[in-house]
Amino acid sequence: MTKPAAVDVEAILRDRISRREIPPGAKLRELPLTQEFGVSRASIRQAFAALEQRGLVKRVPNQGVTVMALTAAELFTIYDVFELLEGLCARLAVQNSEPGSWRDLVDLFGADLEKSIADGDCDRLFDAIMTYRRRTVAAADNPTLSAFLDSIYDKTQVIIRRTLVLPGRAAQSFKEHREIIAAMQAGDALRAEALKRSNMRTAREFLVRYIDFVL
Repeated sequence: MTKPAAVDVEAILRDRISRREIPPGAKLRELPLTQEFGVSRASIRQAFAALEQRGLVKRVPNQGVTVMALTAAELFTIYDVFELLEGLCARLAVQNSEPGSWRDLVDLFGADLEKSIADGDCDRLFDAIMTYRRRTVAAADNPTLSAFLDSIYDKTQVIIRRTLVLPGRAAQSFKEHREIIAAMQAGDALRAEALKRSNMRTAREFLVRYIDFVL
């Protein structure tokens, strides 16, 4: 069996942390990870360094590596920036695309998804939002923006999922995304940006109201 390269170790740990399979405050230890992945300690340290650069872990001399825990204040600060970047991403995606080129997202955010949300399937909405994000980031075609958004997604993936189960949020988020995508399909970059920023502000408002549950 081919053993994963160091970059694969980083990706796996990053995914586990973002999904809280490795929870905030947990310690990451070199030896068990070298045994799990069949790589050297140097490779594990390289993965730790990459995770630290993304703000997912902190390394303290003589204490090891610990998964970072967000405070409420830090989360709200992130969302202030998140709003701007998500709006910019929507605008650039539309500017770089032909009107009418977002039919796949129009169909994705259609009646079937609306029914699933009414039936309580928030996971399907989360997956649809992630598809929207992948499509818009790719269309925006801005590596710097993509890197910033990747870093934020790492820190907020579980929080976004938990926010969608809050009372009324899934239906509201679905409606907001359908309006954003309609603006994108029409080629209206500025409206898409404004609507996406509004979507992020309402998400932040839910976080303020339910912060104890989300964190």
